Amino acid sequence: MKQEQQKLRKIIHIDMDAFFASIEQRDQPRLRNKPLVVGGSPWSRGVVATCSYEARPYGIHSAMSSYEAYRRCPEAIFIKGNMEKYKEVSREIMNIFHDCTDLVEPLSLDEAYLDVTENHWNIPSATLAAKEIRRMIYQTTGLTASAGVSYNKFLAKAASDYNKPDGLTVITPDRAEAFVKALPIGDFRGVGKVTKRKFDSLGIQTGEGLQQLSEERLVELFHKQGHVFYRQARGLDERPVNPERERKSLGKETTLSQDLLLVQDMLPVIEELLDQVLARLRKDGIRTKCIVLKIKFADFQQITRRSTLEHPSNDHAELLEALRSLLEEGTSGGDPVRLLGVTASEFYGPGEVTGGRGKVYKTVNYEQLRLF
Repeated sequence: MKQEQQKLRKIIHIDMDAFFASIEQRDQPRLRNKPLVVGGSPWSRGVVATCSYEARPYGIHSAMSSYEAYRRCPEAIFIKGNMEKYKEVSREIMNIFHDCTDLVEPLSLDEAYLDVTENHWNIPSATLAAKEIRRMIYQTTGLTASAGVSYNKFLAKAASDYNKPDGLTVITPDRAEAFVKALPIGDFRGVGKVTKRKFDSLGIQTGEGLQQLSEERLVELFHKQGHVFYRQARGLDERPVNPERERKSLGKETTLSQDLLLVQDMLPVIEELLDQVLARLRKDGIRTKCIVLKIKFADFQQITRRSTLEHPSNDHAELLEALRSLLEEGTSGGDPVRLLGVTASEFYGPGEVTGGRGKVYKTVNYEQLRLF
């Protein structure tokens, strides 16, 4: 596959196998070889965070309601999970990554890109480096990881999903064309449920079908993302592994114990979520200029509404009033609500750019946190 003079990097994508569930099965022998769901209880309107591989043949997956998971597999074991324990194991894994290379781009607690073109271990082969990383993860944590190795991030990530769990897949330049042609359209970066439905309507199921569309046609259909699809279909991705990747949101959400219809019943929930977000912002001296409300209805349809303030703020009353307006707008249809979320973005700290009310701010990068 022609690389258009793209410099061939050596990229590894590591993805832990059923991370939360695997930790619990490691620590609790009674859970081993059992269908295990980590998340909320089926009787408390919880959501699946992850599940063991024994649960997946039943069609259980992350973000599914716990009740639906129970309906599909009544014999599944449900546990709440321990986020602090998961974070500690994640730190152990990330330390291994950083032992190998400084170019580590974490995507979540259990997933990261590594550029090993040059590495501290002086291993010239990315495949051998990936094998050593997986060995050290298992030796240190007792957990398995799947790895994808290739010359760019898109192919490395697609490769890591190819042979899970405990797999290692290498996509060299001479294998890339055949690999991309056979790749299901849902595995391309940027293809979500809505985009996949559009591709399905066009009869496009794999990368081979995607290659038949011109760049102009893809842009017509998908706007800027069309350029990305065109290049992915040809095995191209220039994005570097970026250890300084910007994170620009801080959010908290909760599934309600029962569906709510009235704004006055939802406001206390919104206020509690806002309090948790503001506690972290104020601790770090950060203000936000954009507040986002997430609403998921009883039928699982989901909307977001956002408000951009005139000036950066961490004032509780001001932000709550903005959320109240968004809530009234978003629930005007009278449909019952099962989940609410509050997210802040566009962060500012002290600096040189003048903001509102005579204060001075500058834009800052801020770590993305999910406070579940």
